[in-house]
Amino acid sequence: MASTARDGFTSTFGVFLATVGSAVGLGNIWKFPSLTGTNGGAGFLLVYLLATLLVGLPVMIVETMLGRAARANAITTFEREAPKGQWWWKSIGWMGFAAALFILAFYSDVAGWVYAYVFKAAFGELTTTDPKAAASIFGGLVSSPGTSVFWQAVVLVVTGAIIMLGVARGIEAVARKLMPLLFLLLLVLCVRSLTLPGSAEGLAFLFRPDFSKITPGVILTALGLAFFKLSVGMGTMLTYGSYFRENQNIPGTTARVMLADLSISLLAGIAIFPAVFAFGFEPASGPSLVFMTIPAVFTSMPGGTLFMTIFFFLTAIASVGAMLSLLEVPVAILAERYGFGRKQAALCTILAVAVFGIPAALSNSVTADLKLFGLNPFDLFDFLSSNVLLPLGGILICLFVGWIYGLPQLRDQLSNHGDLSNAPVINAVFFLVRYVTPLSIAVVLLHGLKVF
Repeated sequence: MASTARDGFTSTFGVFLATVGSAVGLGNIWKFPSLTGTNGGAGFLLVYLLATLLVGLPVMIVETMLGRAARANAITTFEREAPKGQWWWKSIGWMGFAAALFILAFYSDVAGWVYAYVFKAAFGELTTTDPKAAASIFGGLVSSPGTSVFWQAVVLVVTGAIIMLGVARGIEAVARKLMPLLFLLLLVLCVRSLTLPGSAEGLAFLFRPDFSKITPGVILTALGLAFFKLSVGMGTMLTYGSYFRENQNIPGTTARVMLADLSISLLAGIAIFPAVFAFGFEPASGPSLVFMTIPAVFTSMPGGTLFMTIFFFLTAIASVGAMLSLLEVPVAILAERYGFGRKQAALCTILAVAVFGIPAALSNSVTADLKLFGLNPFDLFDFLSSNVLLPLGGILICLFVGWIYGLPQLRDQLSNHGDLSNAPVINAVFFLVRYVTPLSIAVVLLHGLKVF
């Protein structure tokens, strides 16, 4: 076994920024705007906010709490916190381990596209007002085997090097620099977008709800996004929680992280939708919004090359924090359970991600016809993690806390052993994770499996 000495976050602010870095990712800049655009704008936003409060936040609170209580990796946490003899609960940690690897396999591919677009934007290769031309540029990137694998490798080298530095000197130190920079760059883009003629229509789309567009499909999509966006169900909050300071107010910190995550998503929407409407583009363009529509939008405005470069640079920043938290899950497991050194564990994790990630990166070229259940490697890893492992892990965490761990232990941990007077919050969290949240996640799971 490895030494019992553990790295950890060094300050309350460092905890907050590192956890925000985990929650904030490509989902804020890429997935949130595209899903908001395709699901009717403000109505989807309202449902997403409610889903975050009922599903995402409660799981985030109890995951973080379990990690801090055990001071261990995602697997060992359940060995320590589960009743004696109930060894099967550690399967939640193994599911988080698998989910982290599968997500990293395709997430590193998407992050590679973003890294490539930073340079393409800076050198004027994306200067076109025709979305079809932009689509051709994107198609050329993802269909080139060598280019796709190269940029994926760059992403893994960058994030792997940070992970090797440790929790305080790596994850926390980088989050302290990148998260404020991300926020500032988003503000710059928002100001530019709001000064465009016709931007008011974009703001109305984002903030004036049309309740007729809130369909069952929209509700299910919002539930799934709320769960995915806060990095829950994949072992990251269990692992990060184990590095929390003993006096950290977990409900307060996670609530602030949720608000910061929501704020960055909204800023991304404010940066994108007013510009999209100002130049007459389609907000419901889905995942292609960032890589095909955005270049055309920015090219249409004065100083477009500069602002386009800023946009893709901040998107690259957003990808770093999320990838660090995902990488930390298997790294902590290898280091603590199997005695690996920090650098050795990081290197082994990077190599494992590459084994899964390279086939995913080649899904638009070499491995396009390599399908299982009708899915290429990229889509398969996305499906297994997002539609199966994450919701199933979330349900099991809720069942564990709500029915096994119990209210007395939950109250002791979330009140910091009686130092915090937050009984109403704790009671609400317990009620949600015992009844409301697992049922909501079960609906997401069944929908993802196409049961209905």
